[in-house]
Amino acid sequence: MRITDVRIEKFTAPLKQPFRVAYGTMETADSWLIKVMTDEGLCGLGSAAPLPFVTGETVDTCLLVMRDLSKALIGTDPLDIEAAHALMDSVIHGNGSAKCAFDIALYDIAGKQQGLPVYKLLGGTDPVVANDITVGIDTPERMQAEAERCVNELGFDILKVKIGLDLERDLDALGRIRNAVGDDVRIRVDANQGYTVETALRSLPELERLGVDAAEQFLPWWDFDGAAELMRRNATSVRLMLDESIHDAHDARRAARLAAADFFNIKLMKCGGLFGGAQIADVAEASGVRCMVGCMMENKVSLTAGISLVAARGSIVEADCDSFTFFVGDDDGIAGGFTREGGSFRLLDEPGLGIDLDF
Repeated sequence: MRITDVRIEKFTAPLKQPFRVAYGTMETADSWLIKVMTDEGLCGLGSAAPLPFVTGETVDTCLLVMRDLSKALIGTDPLDIEAAHALMDSVIHGNGSAKCAFDIALYDIAGKQQGLPVYKLLGGTDPVVANDITVGIDTPERMQAEAERCVNELGFDILKVKIGLDLERDLDALGRIRNAVGDDVRIRVDANQGYTVETALRSLPELERLGVDAAEQFLPWWDFDGAAELMRRNATSVRLMLDESIHDAHDARRAARLAAADFFNIKLMKCGGLFGGAQIADVAEASGVRCMVGCMMENKVSLTAGISLVAARGSIVEADCDSFTFFVGDDDGIAGGFTREGGSFRLLDEPGLGIDLDF
């Protein structure tokens, strides 16, 4: 089997409102869809969701890179995913979301070729994954109202609350949220690099008091030594997670060597897709670190791939693949992939991703 053509199309779903985190505000949710065609009639879907703050890519630069990668991959074997990554890495460094689009499409083809859902192709057996939903930064009152909506209307029982701009306001919002949703709802927080070591240490006892499970990326992405210091000095039950610091298996090995985190947040757009995500999960498992799979402003093509990785790896025990809920109508309009009942996501028992898009 050989790759014969690649089609690329822009995908836009309107956000209900701007989504704010500590490092910036997202006004739109543009991503790219690709379809990889083969000489045996099998096609694979993939998606790229670049985020300049994290992946160093814009929507426009991502398109340019995907065009170059398309030319390089024409004529190659779509089932040799390791070779495809080596080729893409030889074309350009980084650009994780552009490479991710092709990675997902190749796994979709492989699943269809073998008659297996991607999660089974990766070694998974249970299609059900418990997922959280994210509350962005806003006024404490609005954050409380959004948390109540997520729990009472959408049925989620795990919240991920964005913090990182101001400790006192963060704690005010979290206190309101905890009082509103009760003690049975799990809460984790994400500072998106917004705190210092000392601010983080001041926050931890208060986060523990509020029943927060885990705190994600307190410090700038490059500060592995600071993350290791936080781990050494953390005397609370709040587990510490690295996200923006972990782009690939090399970063994961560095963090593990320094004992810099209890959790790694794997994002397919950072690591170039399922191939790199599985490598990070392997490093974590060997090091006694647990993982979560998170997302950018992604559509259901890449979210289905991310959820499939959660279902396939024992070291991945949490999921934050909720970006479709940020769109108008709490959905991106793409059918298939998985179904949702509250925070329980069930992958479809169909070959590949289980998504059929005609473009």
